[in-house]
Amino acid sequence: MNVIEITDFMDPQLDVYARMSENELLNRHEPQKGLFIAESPKVIQVALDAGYEPVSMLMETKHVMTQGKVIIDQCPNIPVYCASLDILCELTGFKLTRGMLCAMKRKKLPSVQEVIKDAKRIAVLEDVMNPTNIGAIFRSAAALNMDAILLTNACSNPLYRRSIRVSMGTVFQIPWTFMNEMSVEDLHAFGFKNAAMALSDQSIPIDDKRLLQEEKLAVVLGTEGDGLASSTIAGCDYTVRIPMAHGVDSLNVAAASAVAFYQLTRKA
Repeated sequence: MNVIEITDFMDPQLDVYARMSENELLNRHEPQKGLFIAESPKVIQVALDAGYEPVSMLMETKHVMTQGKVIIDQCPNIPVYCASLDILCELTGFKLTRGMLCAMKRKKLPSVQEVIKDAKRIAVLEDVMNPTNIGAIFRSAAALNMDAILLTNACSNPLYRRSIRVSMGTVFQIPWTFMNEMSVEDLHAFGFKNAAMALSDQSIPIDDKRLLQEEKLAVVLGTEGDGLASSTIAGCDYTVRIPMAHGVDSLNVAAASAVAFYQLTRKA
């Protein structure tokens, strides 16, 4: 084990945990050098199983020979920085989930074609900017049998620490990528019909049988508050609503995604 007791808070090797912002970790100018932080042994293990390469670890000293040992044994050639919990909290500015973080290299993102080539049910996220919502949507997508997720460029990155944590590591299991200049209408070329989750006079209820009968369906969800752009709705084949009660007009996008994924992955 390459275990290193933390003695210098300003050690440059700790910048990734203590002083680099999410955007700096993303490294937009040199994406091949981008990193992300996975938190907790369970999430780190999921990332390792998905083939992500670890760079270093940070953990409570007491976990080195206990819950962290299995992870460390899989990564024998990387530094493992350790200290007591109070020192780690002072260093990172937050309490570590189960006392363990791992810095890992980002992979090159696949193309849209690669992500959806075998998919029947996909989610399309338009400008969803809250990392918590991104993580919750990924978790619902994994649990409720969605095949892939596409994101517009304005969405929060799924590999932000908060998104990874909320998703419980499912961001490493569900195929995903950014759409770049593609629109939802471009998905027609791949055989998909598009269902915009939005309130309008043309909306159909989510249990409409036509939706279940579609061989390939993209569930399109919009940003928090404003929802989908009118141009996006116009480019969809269906506009779909979740029936509400007690005068509630809509659900949070993460909650709406769970309802939609459950209903629209059922057998017709």
